[in-house]
Amino acid sequence: LYRHPASQVLDWVRDHPRDPRAEVIADRIADRPAAVWFADYTPATLTSRVRAVTSGGAARGRVPVVVAYAIPDRDCGGASQGGAPDLGAYDAWIERFAAGLGSGEVVVVLEPDSIAQSDCLTAAGRADRFASLARAGRVLKAANPRARVYYDAGHSGWRPAAEQAALLKQAGAASAASSDGIFSNVSNFHTTPAEIAYDRQVLAALDGPPGLGAVIDTSRNGNGAPPDGQWCDPAGRKIGRPPTLDTGEPEIDAYLWVKLPGESDGCKGAPGTFSPSYAYDLAAP
Repeated sequence: LYRHPASQVLDWVRDHPRDPRAEVIADRIADRPAAVWFADYTPATLTSRVRAVTSGGAARGRVPVVVAYAIPDRDCGGASQGGAPDLGAYDAWIERFAAGLGSGEVVVVLEPDSIAQSDCLTAAGRADRFASLARAGRVLKAANPRARVYYDAGHSGWRPAAEQAALLKQAGAASAASSDGIFSNVSNFHTTPAEIAYDRQVLAALDGPPGLGAVIDTSRNGNGAPPDGQWCDPAGRKIGRPPTLDTGEPEIDAYLWVKLPGESDGCKGAPGTFSPSYAYDLAAP
């Protein structure tokens, strides 16, 4: 996996070499490969920014992980609201995103929460979103056949597996033309064994073509989910298994750090901003 040289945690480590927390944060977070998010609606620069990540990975023989996060009405108007103004604009944004994927291996995490968190939409709005997601997968894989595209399965504490699989089917996740499988636990805390069991249940219910797999966000699940269900920068959490494409688990394609440890959910800082105190709490032995 590819560690992109531009990130908030790397900036902080470079700028604070004498901070007593810097060594732990550098060794246990900054040195790990993590996903690069594209969450702002800036079509004019999108292709070049995606290309900078994918070409950087290709030059080093590493696999980059990129997150497409611009679906309209994302996060149901919550802390991470934003994205494209409408689905027509989103479809055009995805085409620009796909144009930057290059021809090497790349993992695409397609729109966290877009399927599991779709109850805020009307039935017609949900159907339109799912059709746009299915199209997005086809566009991404047509642009780069070596791209591996994964769809939102929520996490093991959210929807029952069969219910989530039914939604995933509507969004194109069971089609080899648009999907390589599912992702779970993005920005959440559920244990890796719980996610493995859940993802296998979703994949079985999805009943797609052979070869569909799952990727799991292990960035903050070392202590599992907090007992009170808190999701916003909860105390007492730890980093989980290091990112790898070799999990040793059938149907589990990768453990990824999709949510970079130390980047706030919106309680210890503005959503997506780096908090060194939070990062240190997660990384400290």
